[in-house]
Order: sequence, then structure tokens, then C-alpha cells
Amino acid sequence: MAGTKISAKYPPLIDPARTTLAYGNRALPRLNHELRTDVLLTRQRALMSLCDYLHDPEHIAAALRQGIVQSLVCLLSDEDMTVRFKSAECLQVIASHAIGRQAFLTHKVIQPLSTLFDDSEDVVRKYSHLALEMASRSVSVAEGIIEAKLVPILVSKVKTELDEIKAIVLDALHFCFKVHVQDALDNGAMAIFAGCLNHESAAIRYRAARNIMDLCVVLEGKNQAVEVKCMDSLVVLLKDTNTDVRANAAGAIMSITITTKGKYTALEAGALWPLLELTEDGNSEVRVNSLKALTSLSEAPEGRKALLEQVERIKTRLSDPIPVIVKAAEIALKTILWKP
Repeated sequence: MAGTKISAKYPPLIDPARTTLAYGNRALPRLNHELRTDVLLTRQRALMSLCDYLHDPEHIAAALRQGIVQSLVCLLSDEDMTVRFKSAECLQVIASHAIGRQAFLTHKVIQPLSTLFDDSEDVVRKYSHLALEMASRSVSVAEGIIEAKLVPILVSKVKTELDEIKAIVLDALHFCFKVHVQDALDNGAMAIFAGCLNHESAAIRYRAARNIMDLCVVLEGKNQAVEVKCMDSLVVLLKDTNTDVRANAAGAIMSITITTKGKYTALEAGALWPLLELTEDGNSEVRVNSLKALTSLSEAPEGRKALLEQVERIKTRLSDPIPVIVKAAEIALKTILWKP
């Protein structure tokens, strides 16, 4: 005989950790109302639902119109760790869209978000850095980060943070360096990045080499790279098993060797022969960076003398299927074969 059984479990489509969304265009107003409530559990559940809801790009603009960003900024200083973490995560999702990145400036999100850099919880710090890194991909936000004097703080975090967060910080700095590098140079960034070149993680090594290349855009950066003696580590990285590490190490050497001091430092460190090997690398970025670095080294008499014996090897790059590599090879050959 059939009977009924009363279960203590929730129905299969109900998640007790998330608030129930209102229908249609009432979803965001209700979520925003619940974000501002004094009841902790309600705030937590609303944030869980909001984070999922924002992953649909169509909801980002509506969320901005409803004042969701202002509510999230207020929650960044909440006493509850989950609220702070999910608020930062929601801001990260918003920052993944151009209109969301602009909202970081409109609603002055950068400074409140930076207060979480010293949070006691790892996950809170991680998502605060992720949100800032995502937003910094916009030039205007990167300028805002620089104006807020956050670059020295981010540089110091590279020394002290967990490896996972350190990679995120290096990415954020990379986007800031596209705008301005002087603040980083004035706060010892070159020496800190040089120390990261020997890190056990390839993700850290290649980001450190990339950021050194960014800093070497200006003359002071090139001089500092020589002073902190990062060339030996960069030459070692030319033989790294990771493609990104080799490419960025070659790129950093390419930037440093523009100056005469940089050229001779690289030659003394034995950079020429590893770079020559990389002209035959399977990765196009590695090949083009190594050719450009060799072009700089050939401007020194000692470098040209050594490379004159390798002209035929470099000529093989003239048949490369990628035009930019062919052009780099042509310039390299022209420089090597130059006669006064």
C-alpha cells in the first residue's frame, strides 16, 4: 500500500545557502535591499545569489543602475569574512566588463578595495587583488591606481604575499606599468622582481621577467637592472622548460641591452649563445625576442665579432612563416653585417 514519507531534506532545486531570486526585473532591487539588511545570514545569501547572477553579462548594466556597486563597497568593511570575500568576488565579476571597470572610477571603488590587502583571511586578500587586477586592464583604472599611491603597496606585497596572490599582484603591476613606472622604480621594484626570477613557480618567474621588461622601457629601469645584477638570472631562464619564461627572459634582455652598459653586462653573463639557440625555438614570441636581443648585442664590437660567424644560422629565419620574425632577422643581419 502506498504511503507518504516526510523528508527533512530541501527540495532538489532549493539551495539554502542562496536567497531565492525574485522574478524578472525585480531580482536586482530585491538583492540590493537584502545586501543592506542588518541580518548577517540574509546578506550572505544575497551575496551568494548575486555572484551567480552577475556571471550573465546582460545583468551587469542593470546591476550598476540599481546601485549594486555602492552596496558592495559598503560591505567591503563588513565584520564577517564571508561577506567581505563575496563582495570582492562580485566586484571582480563586474570588473570583467568594460562598463564595470568604468564603475570602479565612478563610484570610487579602488581605495576601499585596497583596505582588504591587509585582511587576515587569505581568500579575502586574493579576491580583492583579483578585482583590482581585472579592473587595472583599463588604462583609466590603472591611472586611478597610480593616483591612489597603491603601486608602492603592491610592490611590497610581491615580497610578502602567498605565491597564488603574488602572481595576481604581478599582473596588476604589469597593467599599471603600461601607464607609469617611476613609482615602482623609486620603491625598489627592480630588486624585488629580480629576486623572483629564481622562484620555483614558472608562473612567478615569467611574470617577474615580464615586469622587469616593463620597467626597462625607461633609461633608469635599464640602469637599475644592471645595478641589481639580474642579468645572470635572466640568462639562466633562457634555458627554462617553460615557454613563457623563455620568451619574457629574452624580452627583458632585449630591453636591458639597449644601453651600452647593458650590452656588455649581457655579453659577460654569456647571453649570446643561449639567445642564438632560441632563434630556433618552437614559439614565435621566443624567436622574435631573441633575434631583437641579438640585434642589440651585435652593436657591441665583441658581439658583432661572435655573430659574424653565425650569419648563416640567422639567415635560416628569413624563411620563417611569421612575417614579424622575418623582419627581425633582416634587421639583425643588417646590423651584424654593417661596416663603417
